[in-house]
Amino acid sequence: MKKTILLISILSILSCSKKEIDNSMVISAENKKIESINVERQKLNEKTALKNQQNVLKDLSGKHQLKFTSDETSGFTGSVNFENTGRDLYEISGNAKSGKNTLEIKGTIKKVTEKHLNFDGEITQKINGTVYERNKKTTFSDEGKGNFWRLQNKINSSGFVDYIDIYF
Repeated sequence: MKKTILLISILSILSCSKKEIDNSMVISAENKKIESINVERQKLNEKTALKNQQNVLKDLSGKHQLKFTSDETSGFTGSVNFENTGRDLYEISGNAKSGKNTLEIKGTIKKVTEKHLNFDGEITQKINGTVYERNKKTTFSDEGKGNFWRLQNKINSSGFVDYIDIYF
């Protein structure tokens, strides 16, 4: 009786082990198929992500002339650097200076058309000892008066008209 129970136990263990091996082989083949699909999906996702990073409009990366003119003081120039961070999106920073008069610009620009740049950031200017700050979202627009985009928020806090231009 003990021998029979022992024999049945050994047979049941062997039969269970064989089934587990067969199941793992089936799962392994299925995993290979799923993995090959995942590899193809990953390639497609990478290709799409790369395409989504490319500019739709002309690239603005690099240095551009920054010019300030006003009814309050004589004009001065400097430069602003555009660094591409995404599709038609740029981090910008730059300044212009003449004596004690300064203009600093820092923020992001989204090029929405060839004629319009949406700006979100801060423009700080110190003119004749007075500091003006602009930190609302605004637009630089090509008004057809030259090779530049002009800040559309032209009136400073003292009521004077300031022309802040970025040349293309």
